[in-house]
Amino acid sequence: MSDKTMSAEEVVGRLESGMTIGIGGWGSRRKPMALVRALLRSGITDLTVVSYGGPDVGMLAAAGRIRKLVAAFATLDSIPLEPHYRAARESGSLELMEIDEAMFMWGLHAAANRLPFLPVRAGIGSDVMRVNPGLRTVTSPYEDESTGVHETFVAMPALRMDAALVHVNRADRLGNGQYLGPDPYFDDLFCEAADTAYVSCEQLVDTIGTAEPAKAAAAPQTLLVKRHSVTGVVEAPGGAHFTSCVPDHDRDESFQRLYATTPWPEFAERFLYGNEKDYQSAVQAWHEERR
Repeated sequence: MSDKTMSAEEVVGRLESGMTIGIGGWGSRRKPMALVRALLRSGITDLTVVSYGGPDVGMLAAAGRIRKLVAAFATLDSIPLEPHYRAARESGSLELMEIDEAMFMWGLHAAANRLPFLPVRAGIGSDVMRVNPGLRTVTSPYEDESTGVHETFVAMPALRMDAALVHVNRADRLGNGQYLGPDPYFDDLFCEAADTAYVSCEQLVDTIGTAEPAKAAAAPQTLLVKRHSVTGVVEAPGGAHFTSCVPDHDRDESFQRLYATTPWPEFAERFLYGNEKDYQSAVQAWHEERR
């Protein structure tokens, strides 16, 4: 077992233009934003992004880094539609595979199990099939005992990825990751469905479960990401900002409003000009200005 710790810049150094990148979290919740910001500082482009979309999608779209997006939605939660995603769709600057949330999940399951597809009922009878003409259906070889019918399903293709980026509350040097909030989302599936996976965390600990035992020991199932599926670990306090990462911090709603209402060039120039430390300092300075 080896020490998998690395910096955000080392993670991005292993990525390339044209890759398919999965980004964990959900909407504006527990997104690996420090890794996304490091990706924005690189010259990497022409990406296929697979995400339950939030500001990760919005920022990469605004910067012109996404060629194709695979998503069930792109939202900031308290702001229903991610504004930079909307602008990218209205301008036609990216290709979109828009699918049902359950279809997305089963696409991750298929990839994690190295299957070409999995049958799913979601999508049948909806416009998902119309807007994704490449999707196929499959008929069950087994007759339903009660109806005598061979049911038809959507054959949801595997969402295989070159790399996955996720953020958790705690991780150890071996690659085990733990969430302490109310929802695991699908970060474990992202890691298992990708060829490589990089986990950023609020705090690096010696052993999962030993730090803050009142939080960690109460729910053993919070050990979410297993080391066998992780390539690298990055300690990034505040690395989910401005999305939430409870119980460590809530969503920074005032800063999210600023992001959503500020022209992208202006926002990027002020907050994304330097490294992660520069970003955190610029955010702190903005909050102090408001006070």
